[in-house]
Amino acid sequence: MPLDPMPDWVPTRRREIGERIRTHRRHAGLSQIQLGERVGRDHKTIHRYETAQSAPNLDDLLLIADALGIPLADLVQ
Repeated sequence: MPLDPMPDWVPTRRREIGERIRTHRRHAGLSQIQLGERVGRDHKTIHRYETAQSAPNLDDLLLIADALGIPLADLVQ
């Protein structure tokens, strides 16, 4: 059962993960469209992850890390 309201640290961590996705995507020289194509999501979904409007599930995090050539831990540390 989800917590309501969500603890304050959860949105903060979600923003940090989104920033890491953006940083690593840019470092890899990929656009949101290109990353989305590699992980089977549209660029709007990638944008929502990067701006913490929605949270990627574990499968998406694994696919994103693989597409960027980085360990999962680099996204969620």
